[in-house]
Amino acid sequence: MASSKRSVLQFSSTQSLSGKVHPLVIFNICDCYVRRPDQAERVIGTLLGSVLPDGTVDIRNSYAVPHNESVDQVALDIEYHHNMLLSHQKVNPKEVIVGWYSTGLGVTGGSALIHEFYSREVSNPIHLTVDTGFANGEGSIKAYVSNNLSLGDHQIAAQFQEIPLDLRMVEAERIGFDNLKATAVDKIPSDLEGMEASMTHLLALIDDTYKYVDDVVEGRVVPDNKIGKCISDVVGSLPKIPSSTFDKLVNESLQDHLLMLYLSSITRTQLSLAEKLNTAAQIL
Repeated sequence: MASSKRSVLQFSSTQSLSGKVHPLVIFNICDCYVRRPDQAERVIGTLLGSVLPDGTVDIRNSYAVPHNESVDQVALDIEYHHNMLLSHQKVNPKEVIVGWYSTGLGVTGGSALIHEFYSREVSNPIHLTVDTGFANGEGSIKAYVSNNLSLGDHQIAAQFQEIPLDLRMVEAERIGFDNLKATAVDKIPSDLEGMEASMTHLLALIDDTYKYVDDVVEGRVVPDNKIGKCISDVVGSLPKIPSSTFDKLVNESLQDHLLMLYLSSITRTQLSLAEKLNTAAQIL
């Protein structure tokens, strides 16, 4: 009896990955989108970073790559891409290609072609999408990896699968990101205005903590041991000093900060004057 061969549909999944993107990358992508050519609908670029020991892809830098895109094809400026990569690695040799990005919502039709190119540059690249529209003051930032769908030995399709993405910011970066999501601001807040916004946010968090503790004490909320431990750790980390001493430390720190701002302003003015005098001397 002759044995019949059957083709098996195989789905090759990549190993479990997660990503961590620095705010500088998001700011850089949005800046490139604003400066894009008039005929370009989106911006495409390369992501640089490293893979941490736990398998997390740490995305720390990026640069845009010129491209031409039509309905059925995408043409990248590969020479420009390689020249930019060499320039970045001269400054930071530890940063390597970890994937690519595009602006817009989700994966598009040409994403598979671009992902195939970056798959030849690095194994299992990450595709980062950034919604630069910031509709309703929210920006959708997602990361994907590609899984191959094959029939026997022949690859027939590729599927993009979303992976966890961590976007962590310090307070100064969070203020900048909030202004970026607003899409229209009268002016960039000064250092004092940023500090005021941070203090307002901190007071709101303290009020929420007080409310939670009161609700637990009054029996209105079921206590959570993890939250209680976090509150205990925060309270235990506070220095036990008188309020007058604390106020003095804050005022001295603020004065030092204002002094640094004054010195930096003087330095910028001196450099500007030196540049103008040098230009005038060359003309004469």
